[in-house]
Amino acid sequence: MMKKYLIYGILSLTVLSCNSEKKSGAYETADSQKQSSTSSSDTAMAEKIVKTADMRFRVKDVQSTKEKLGSILRAEGGTIAEFNTHSQIRQNEKVKYSADSLLELISYRVEGLVVAKIPAEKLDDFTNQIAKMAVFIDDQSLKQDDQSINYLSNQLKNRNKLEAVTQLNNSVSGKKTGVAERSLALKDEYVDNKANNLLTDRNVRYSTITLNFYQDNTVKKMIVVNDELADYRPDFFKRFWLSFENGWSLFKEFILILANLWAILLVIAAGYFIFRHYRRKKLMA
Repeated sequence: MMKKYLIYGILSLTVLSCNSEKKSGAYETADSQKQSSTSSSDTAMAEKIVKTADMRFRVKDVQSTKEKLGSILRAEGGTIAEFNTHSQIRQNEKVKYSADSLLELISYRVEGLVVAKIPAEKLDDFTNQIAKMAVFIDDQSLKQDDQSINYLSNQLKNRNKLEAVTQLNNSVSGKKTGVAERSLALKDEYVDNKANNLLTDRNVRYSTITLNFYQDNTVKKMIVVNDELADYRPDFFKRFWLSFENGWSLFKEFILILANLWAILLVIAAGYFIFRHYRRKKLMA
C-alpha cells in the first residue's frame, strides 16, 4: 500500500510540473508578443511634414485680389487667418484751386497681406492659381519642416508619464502629499505634449501660406478746404481803409487820454510860464 501511494504522489507532481511549465511558456509567449508589438509601434514612426510657403507679387488691384483669394480659398477648403491693407504715401502736394479751396495731389501705393490656411495636398495647386493672378512675382518660397521625431518623442514620453502616474497612485499611502504633487506635474506635462502633437497634426493637415501683394503707384486728386489763414484776409483797399479808420480811432482815444490829464497839463504849463518869468527877470538884472 505504501508503494502504491508513493507512485500516485510521483505522478501528481509530474502533472503539476508540466502544467506550470505550459503556463510559464504561455506567459513568456504573451510577454514576448507584447514587447514585439510595443517595439513595432514605437519604431513605426508616422511622417509629420509641416509645409509653409511665402509669396510676394504685384497685382492690378489689391482689394479685388483679396476678394479673389478668399473665393479660391473657400473653394479649396482653406481659410484666411489674417488680412491687412496699408497705403504708403510716396508724394503729397497741395496747389491753390480757388480762394477757399486747394487741389491736393497724392501719390501712394497700396499693399496687402493675407495669411491663409490651405489643405496641404492642395498647396501646390493654390500657388499655381496665385501665379496666374499676379502681374509680376517678386519671390516665392516653400519650406518643409519634418516633425516626425518630435511627434514620436512626445508619444513615448506620454506613455511613460501615464505609467509613472499609475505607479505613483499605487505607492505608499504615507507619502500622499508628495505623490499628488508629482502626479499633477506629470499630468500637466502629458497635457502639454498632447497639445503639441495636436497642433502638429493640424499644421500637417493645413499648410500656412503668407501672401504679400501690392499694386502700382496711384495718383489721387481731391479738392480740399484751404487751411491757409492768410488767404482769407481782405484785399488791399479794404485793409487800407480799415487801417485809416483804425488810426483815426487811435487818435481820438489819444485826445480823450489828454482830456483826462487836463489838470496835470495845466500845472505843467503854469510851471513853464513861471520858470520863464523868473529867468527873464534874472537876465535883466
